[in-house]
Amino acid sequence: MANLILNGSTSGSVTLSSPAVSGTTTLTLPVQTGTVMVNGPAFSAYVSSSASVSGSTWTKIPASVEEFDTNSNYDNATNYRFTPTVAGYYQVNGQVALGGTITRLFIAIRKNGSEFKLGNDLPTGSNRAIICSLIYMNGTTDYLELYVFATGTTLTFTGTVGADSVFSASMVRSA
Repeated sequence: MANLILNGSTSGSVTLSSPAVSGTTTLTLPVQTGTVMVNGPAFSAYVSSSASVSGSTWTKIPASVEEFDTNSNYDNATNYRFTPTVAGYYQVNGQVALGGTITRLFIAIRKNGSEFKLGNDLPTGSNRAIICSLIYMNGTTDYLELYVFATGTTLTFTGTVGADSVFSASMVRSA
């Protein structure tokens, strides 16, 4: 069993150290009051193929291929939603790229089934929309989904795997 070493300093910070096999592992706690956060939930997923998009209606972005899901909080098979089990503030990012002739293009983040953040109305010919937001999640019932609204003809998600239509989130601060 390793001994835990606790050291204080005149700056008010506290350092915890424990002997490791090849050195010392150290955690320094700042003077400020708060919560130390280590390894909050995060995921990144993307659309894997050129699926059709219904025009003039909100369509959920089917990001089915997970690049990572650190806490198994993203449903990549059925609902394409992120339901983090840790309360806190999350940086949420979405991008959609469509093929076809596009006259209007929006992207939105829905929280608990309702529109929460809305991206720009992009001009004719724009095929890519991006949205980013910092969103509080309660860690129990809140969930997020990514949606697209487009008008035009022959609308499809473009098929550049992992690069075009992406949904991701990462915890940046606990509640």
